[in-house]
Amino acid sequence: MSEVKISAEPRTEFGKGGARRTRRAGLVPAVLYGHGEKPQHIALPAREFAAAIRHGGLNQVFTIDIQGASAATLALPKAIQRDPIKDTYEHVDLIIVKRGEKVQVDVPVNLTGEAARNTLVVHESNTLAVVADALHLPGGLDVSIEGLEAGSQITAGDVTLPNGVELAVEPDFVLAIVSQAQTAEQLEGESAEGAEAPAEGEEAPAAE
Repeated sequence: MSEVKISAEPRTEFGKGGARRTRRAGLVPAVLYGHGEKPQHIALPAREFAAAIRHGGLNQVFTIDIQGASAATLALPKAIQRDPIKDTYEHVDLIIVKRGEKVQVDVPVNLTGEAARNTLVVHESNTLAVVADALHLPGGLDVSIEGLEAGSQITAGDVTLPNGVELAVEPDFVLAIVSQAQTAEQLEGESAEGAEAPAEGEEAPAAE
């Protein structure tokens, strides 16, 4: 994944009021830290940041050109606060990375194919922790569940990793489980049993 260049400006207002004014100006409040550097409070252009995340995912690497700085800084989102109602970004924590440095990130896992008939796939984890070069992070990882029978498990060891990417968890870390789906007859039976059971506080009818 290639880095995205983005401009930023130093942030001098803090607290809830300052953050609200920053967002009203079309910017996202952010803090940049790591590698022993003093944390820098900056503001990112909201529209450009959102577009980069939408295209590259949460592990998008940014080349941040801070107004007044002598050189750009490479950084990776560490934590993103988002308003689910307004669909806007409230705050971003960015961690500084260096070229050639390996970092640990959580990468989305996509299950492909279809398991055997009459099975149910239960997701235990939608992401997988891996270690990779900061500038070559995978945007997502695919693992096939095609034809898997009930009782099967999909583990971290089943995922084919790109060159240079290593697991940050044990190979037996479970991502998904294939279980037996209930038949229509079983579901109808449970529904009937629930209807026949006495309501809470009522006594079952006495046998004659």
